[in-house]
Amino acid sequence: MKIIKSLFGKTSEGLDVDLYTLINDNQITVKITNYGGIITAIETPDKNGKLENIACGFDKLETYLSAEYLGNYPYFGALCGRVCNRIAAGKFTLDGKNYSLAVNNGPNHLHGGLVGFDRKLYAAELIETNDRIGVKLSALSPNMEEGYPGNLKISCTYTLNNANELNLEYFAETDQTTIINLTNHTYFNLTGGKDQILDHELLLAAKTYTESRDMIPTGEIVAVTGTPFNFQSKKKLCKNIEELETGYDLNFVLNNDEGNLVFAGCLSEETSGRQVEVSTTQPGIQLYTGYWIPELIIEGNKKFGSYSGVALETQHYPDSINHADFPPVTLAPGDKFHEITVYKFGTK
Repeated sequence: MKIIKSLFGKTSEGLDVDLYTLINDNQITVKITNYGGIITAIETPDKNGKLENIACGFDKLETYLSAEYLGNYPYFGALCGRVCNRIAAGKFTLDGKNYSLAVNNGPNHLHGGLVGFDRKLYAAELIETNDRIGVKLSALSPNMEEGYPGNLKISCTYTLNNANELNLEYFAETDQTTIINLTNHTYFNLTGGKDQILDHELLLAAKTYTESRDMIPTGEIVAVTGTPFNFQSKKKLCKNIEELETGYDLNFVLNNDEGNLVFAGCLSEETSGRQVEVSTTQPGIQLYTGYWIPELIIEGNKKFGSYSGVALETQHYPDSINHADFPPVTLAPGDKFHEITVYKFGTK
């Protein structure tokens, strides 16, 4: 196993941004940048041993910073927070005090606000042990950044091992009670980007989902049985997608309130033979089939567009702070936030 550090580009302020390339003994390659904690690429072999990138992303930092990309921003591969997903109307109450956040997704707050954790530049520390390689990214989110209370120290470690497991481990501490919900927003396309993801097959370990209206949970937990949201048996993403105007974008309940590392789901694709198994300590997983992914012109070529990738975002539920019976997203001084998600790559 080896890890390679290289210059990925410069921010608009002229600061160096690095790329960390993790390569295991089975040719699995994961590329991570300390800008936004973004996973820019994941290269895995198909059933014939052909290596291809199965994650939506770019080869250059300047594309992530471009107005064309940010104009219809899909958060390719990014670390999302301080609170990922949506908060209704950008408002919540904590310890008797009302807070207002940026409204940046219709009438709601999304993925931490105007400049969330997806656009931070992180301090990086290499991880090299006998059984894994990786990088630890760390930053301080100061009190009232994007409207959130408390000075929050955060870190995320990305490690790869020879069992073909990419382990994402999140940590945080605060000096004032705050809210936190972190996820990674990698979009997978197991064909290597040659086709849309509609023929991908998905299995989810979820019997219920958080019912939503206009992308915000109603508070009701609903059984998947008899709905388009039933992935208890493996099925193609296209099977019921026409019943949904903009495809899937919904939080599924994993019945994991104890925070154990549990199997969440498996994404597979027949022609390549590739699959990704997801395990997590988080209580929910958001399935997003990428209807709103923009079509971009990159070096003269059209790339991406609707259904070009599927995101499996492990998380606490959307708008949890406004639903007392949802798994809590509050973090108090002296407590430690710690969540793990594992993506295991292989072939069927």
